[in-house]
Formats: sequence, structure tokens, C-alpha cells
Amino acid sequence: MKLDAIDLRILEAIQENGRITKLALAEKVGLSPTPCWLRLRKMENAGVITGYHGRVAVRRLAQVASVMMQVTLANHRQIDFDRFERAVATIPEIVACWAVGGGVDYMLKILAPDIDSYQRLVDGLLDRDLGIDRYFTYIVTKTVKEETVLPLATLLPSAG
Repeated sequence: MKLDAIDLRILEAIQENGRITKLALAEKVGLSPTPCWLRLRKMENAGVITGYHGRVAVRRLAQVASVMMQVTLANHRQIDFDRFERAVATIPEIVACWAVGGGVDYMLKILAPDIDSYQRLVDGLLDRDLGIDRYFTYIVTKTVKEETVLPLATLLPSAG
């Protein structure tokens, strides 16, 4: 989908505040409400906007262990990747999974109540015979930066 500068301003505004009113959004991006709403709907229908979410500060509610995990599979057939990815998609504690190039096959971000819970999750993955050859665990000791707002002006310079 081709975006222009107004579309980019709309996307930036709803990233900052997904609960912004239609009128406030239109004012912020310099459009009248109806054309602004039509652009927003067009981007939703095209799948550019995938949803509106609240950000929960889970660490204000409970202790949480953040873990990064590298996974290498024993075999590299498509069926092996598919089996692993289907399993990962069903586990809520795995909040992100990336297939990567280089020395490992996947990077996972896992949130668990504690390290024991994380280890039980790993044991369950290993028991499911998903073809995991090796895994490496990295405990997150401090979050330095974790953005939820994308730098659209940098990523889509032609739209600016």
C-alpha cells in the first residue's frame, strides 16, 4: 500500500494514542473528520493497522522473569520449522519468536512468573519432541529500551 505524509501522520498519532477520538485525530493530522476516518479505515482494511491495544506495565502487578532464548533445531527441513513454529504459537508465555539467520534458527522472548516456571516451559518444549537440538538462555536483568511505537518516518521516508 502506498502511503503519503498524511497517512504517516495518522499512523504516528494512533501509535501514540490508540484511543484518540476521530475529531482529535483529524485535527492533529490537518484533515476534516470524514476524509481522515476514510483513510484510517482504508489502512485498517489493507492490514496496515492490525489492532488497537493497551500497554500493560506487568511489572507493576507481579514479579516477572524476562528471558531471551536461542534455539537451534536438529534438522532443517520445512516440516521441522513448521512443527516448531506451530508449537510456539500455542504457548502464551512466548511473547515473541523470530526466525533468524546465522548460528541459530530462532530467537524467543519469554515472560514467566519466575525462572522455575521458565525451566518447566523449556522442559515441556523438550518433552514435545519439537526437534530442538540446542538452546541457550539469557536472563534479562534490566530493560534499557523496549519500544512499542515504530519510527515510521525513518522506516518509510518516501511517505514523509
